[in-house]
Amino acid sequence: MGCTELTCILCPQGCQLTVAGRDGEWTIAGNACARGEGYALSEATDPRRVVTATIAVTGAVIPRLPVRTAGAVPKGCVLPLVRELHRLTRSAPVRLGEIILPDALGTGVAVVASRSLPAG
Repeated sequence: MGCTELTCILCPQGCQLTVAGRDGEWTIAGNACARGEGYALSEATDPRRVVTATIAVTGAVIPRLPVRTAGAVPKGCVLPLVRELHRLTRSAPVRLGEIILPDALGTGVAVVASRSLPAG
């Protein structure tokens, strides 16, 4: 893999991390705490992201509903998931936390409504 530089986002300190890996052995430097080490290892081996987007809504006071994944999905799924969400249309009313897509791209992570949206 070589050497990668990251900025840790788990606390306000924003440590500058260096991650190097070879044959399954990882070296992480620059972290001020164990959380930074875990973040760096996760980013190097299985990067994941929470996805936020909007979907079309019919019969509501506004035409778009903000949604998000209930957890992080593999980074490679972000763009395909956003494309799938772009094709979705939902009818109002929708409640905050309501499941919009139960198993996003087979990841086991649900997409939920980020706000309530009454019919209007």
